[in-house]
Amino acid sequence: MVFPLKVLYEDETLAAIFKPAGIAVSGNSFKTIANALVQNLNPSKNSDAVIPKPVHRLDYATTGVLLIGKTQSSITALNNLFKNREIQKTYLAVCIGDMPKLDLIDTPINGKQACSKIQLIDRIESEKYGYLNLLKLFPETGRKHQLRKHLSEIGHPILGDQVYGKEGLILKGKGLYLHAMSLAFTHPNSNQLIKIKAEPPNRFKKLFPSY
Repeated sequence: MVFPLKVLYEDETLAAIFKPAGIAVSGNSFKTIANALVQNLNPSKNSDAVIPKPVHRLDYATTGVLLIGKTQSSITALNNLFKNREIQKTYLAVCIGDMPKLDLIDTPINGKQACSKIQLIDRIESEKYGYLNLLKLFPETGRKHQLRKHLSEIGHPILGDQVYGKEGLILKGKGLYLHAMSLAFTHPNSNQLIKIKAEPPNRFKKLFPSY
């Protein structure tokens, strides 16, 4: 049975797909992104071709751009780009509450440096939450659940966050409003600047139709 994925970019060495919500990137389950890649991508003709492999993770409930290596050399190079913070990541999120003007959160996570830049795009009043805020987020480090933890710590968790949300204010059944919108990096083979973008799910546009 083929599990179709939307391919956003592909060449001989790497690819990017749209990760849907509710699917694990990898793990013990049969239905994972990692297991579906062979069915959705063209095999590389390069001499160091390998089974396509995700080079980073997105949470189970998060949607958006997921980067894939198709050769051993590209997997190594992409891992190094992430390690050296040479891949610019942009996320879109909706968080709750009357959020103050804030450009940066740099609270450590598990004792390690963690830095997230924030840009407020729009906000609407909400009877239940006071306000809903549309944010662009730029994580400069890659700690587990970094954006979710950072926004929760300042009292403005992401809408739909079942783990880090405020008790009594957790939206259920409509998913997590966190979307990996784009990745920008220098291609390890061609040295060209690559920017890969994925449009957010419709649930974002229902709240903020003008965006």
